[in-house]
Amino acid sequence: MKVVFMGTPDFSVGTLEAIAAAGHEIAGVVTQPDKQKGRGKQVQPTPVKEAALRLGLPVYQPAKVRDPEFLEVLRELAPDVIVVVAFGQIIPQAILDLPKYGCVNVHASLLPAYRGAAPIQWAVINGEAESGVTTMRMDAGLDTGDMLLKTVVPLDPDETAGSLFDKLSSAGAKLLVETLEKLEQGTIVPEKQPEESTTAYARMIRKEDGKIDWSRPAAEIERLIRGMDPWPSAFTKLDGKTVKIWKARVIALIGGGLFEALPGQDPKKHAGEIWAADETGIHVRTGDGILLIEELQMEGKKRMAVQDFLRGHKILPGSKFE
Repeated sequence: MKVVFMGTPDFSVGTLEAIAAAGHEIAGVVTQPDKQKGRGKQVQPTPVKEAALRLGLPVYQPAKVRDPEFLEVLRELAPDVIVVVAFGQIIPQAILDLPKYGCVNVHASLLPAYRGAAPIQWAVINGEAESGVTTMRMDAGLDTGDMLLKTVVPLDPDETAGSLFDKLSSAGAKLLVETLEKLEQGTIVPEKQPEESTTAYARMIRKEDGKIDWSRPAAEIERLIRGMDPWPSAFTKLDGKTVKIWKARVIALIGGGLFEALPGQDPKKHAGEIWAADETGIHVRTGDGILLIEELQMEGKKRMAVQDFLRGHKILPGSKFE
């Protein structure tokens, strides 16, 4: 099958490589323009561009895919199908209608759940037991096209957004190759999506989403920490300095023992208060339960285990995260 591939970030690379390995003719790879990154403002290619050049494939980087000049380029390439994986621009109807088999998208959720830009992070933050990948034939809506194939990926109890990203990227690459094969054979029966998503819209993650609200339950904060790993990270403040929290686990408030709540005490009033700091970690009171911090990163420092951190920093019980 003659394919045009459209994608930009690391998540897209595995699918591009799988299409090439399956023997499909890749007529062109479309990705976002190079951008300046880092303190030196050096221009860097996208991960998909780097992969395409390694594979010896022609690369196109239009500022806007809807420009008439680029539409003409696509018409000349005459693809049977356009594969879109996290490309980063809205695909106009003129492109959706161009290939014989349409534009096929790889979406990192089990549609119609988690339509939107950040399904991976929100699945972890919301405590889902499973996620997965859906291939769909794109339409003018946002992740609303007819579903083609799905694969389910269970989440581990300690799943982070980063680890789930890797799992879904690999699963999506395999599923897309299977989708192309079955489209060509005519054995796929597209399934229409309901108008409404089965979950809230998975909007793009912002840096401020990582700010920890200690009045929330410990279980919810622990999921936030995993959902914000590796970016933008969950963070709080201690003595006016930003602290990134990388690993934690929940300790329930139960009667009898070190973490017994005092009678008549409002847990939320003491949210963020450090109960203890020892070789097991930093015990922080939340709106419901104790969160045991095991890995953190102080402002300007490297990520480290709490035990290493406490060798150089003394934290007294009663101190409070802001």
